[in-house]
Amino acid sequence: MTKPYADREVWFLTGSQTLYGEETLRQVAEQSQEVARALDASPDVPVSVVWKPVLKDTESIRRAMIDASSDDRVLGVITWMHTFSPSKMWIAGLNELRKPLLHLHTQANVELPWSTIDFDFMNLNQAAHGDREHGYIQSRMGVARTTVAGHVSNPAVTARVGTWVRAAAGWAATHDLRLVRFGDNMRYVAVTEGDKTEAEITFGVAVNTWGVNELADAVAAVAPSEIDVLVAEYEDLYDVVPELRAGGERHESLRYAAAQEVALERFLTEKGATAFTTTFEDLGALRQLPGMAVQRLMGKGYGFGAEGDWKTSVLVRAAKVMGEGLPGGASLMEDYTYDLTPGQELILGAHMLEICPSLTTAKPTVEIHPLGIGGKEDPVRMVFDTDPGPGVVVAMSDMRDRFRLTANVVDVIAPPAPLPHLPVARAVWRPQPDFTTSAEAWLTAGAAHHTVLSTAVGVDAFEIFADLARTELLVIDEHTTRRGFRDQVRANQAYYRLAQGF
Repeated sequence: MTKPYADREVWFLTGSQTLYGEETLRQVAEQSQEVARALDASPDVPVSVVWKPVLKDTESIRRAMIDASSDDRVLGVITWMHTFSPSKMWIAGLNELRKPLLHLHTQANVELPWSTIDFDFMNLNQAAHGDREHGYIQSRMGVARTTVAGHVSNPAVTARVGTWVRAAAGWAATHDLRLVRFGDNMRYVAVTEGDKTEAEITFGVAVNTWGVNELADAVAAVAPSEIDVLVAEYEDLYDVVPELRAGGERHESLRYAAAQEVALERFLTEKGATAFTTTFEDLGALRQLPGMAVQRLMGKGYGFGAEGDWKTSVLVRAAKVMGEGLPGGASLMEDYTYDLTPGQELILGAHMLEICPSLTTAKPTVEIHPLGIGGKEDPVRMVFDTDPGPGVVVAMSDMRDRFRLTANVVDVIAPPAPLPHLPVARAVWRPQPDFTTSAEAWLTAGAAHHTVLSTAVGVDAFEIFADLARTELLVIDEHTTRRGFRDQVRANQAYYRLAQGF
């Protein structure tokens, strides 16, 4: 079985001590290897789980944490106290750890052998209190971690471990993320602004700007033969309208869109970047606002934010990595307009051009239409409806003293009626718990109008991601009430300011 994160791994670290003697420690090693193998074999866990020798003293623990932190292959570590590992032995190691941590509270056996249980069994199988000692020191030290309790044969347990792995992969992706901004954010817009230095401290992302005419020069330098190859791919993969096909009166516009894709990907590759932004207010010598090119690059896993929105671009990239290998996708999205039929309220999400085709299993149509803003040629874009199913929309806002993530669990549905005159890709969803509560909570949070819509990973992955970043996450779901959400926002305001110290 090929794992989605085939070039990465998670280390499985087992705690014990020399007190129990060689025979017990031999059994600890054997049983912890069985647990690690079960995790590694689970289809829910999208990375190789690598067992490491049992840790029995301060120095071996410290060295294991240093090695894990310095190894770029390692997404994170899983710890399990099979027996009783005195937690003061873990202080130095936990201080050294710079990777995500999952505390797995499990044991070797599922059922107790009631008729044969003796004190040798009790000495060997004592994670019930060994892990409590471990939990104490992590809480006392303020160690950010995810805790999962249960036996590894339980699919609910391996599913949660898998979600943690995906969040850790997203975390690693932002810490290796270079983001290219072509131009600035849209003029006078507040929510797409933000502290790029603080973003590098919090999420690890390096956000920098290049002049849009550097991209225009790269577009002009694309060879006709490269354009030919990509245009042929378009005509093979998509329903390209006749006017854009070879021999059509607007075929040159499709060729220019292909040149933009080649140039954009080449430019990003040269800069080592996996996310970017554009804005219709700063197109320089570009003839079209990139539409088709942006959609295709998001389909390849790049993060993107429109109108210079680098924060949403970071979220799109993180969601792409976290959802790798899962059905569904992730894309820039924007709450555009509503159907306010009482009791049947819906949100229509779209953008000018740039919605990722990973959100559909249908064959998109490639069309060309006027944009109406930007003062450039009509741009080419893919048009489709997002597949129905569960999803989550997540926004990032700069709240001055912290970044705030706001997530709304949604149910994506098929459009209630055809949209023959809306020439963009789109999604229609019903927000949880209902439209009024969702919208009022979203506005109370000060959440952005740009989001990432994920139909691959859900809110649980973003919750772990926010924990890793030590940043705020507000969740709007089936349990949300207006009063409770308002009180949570107020409490968080105090908590996050106090947590930063004076």
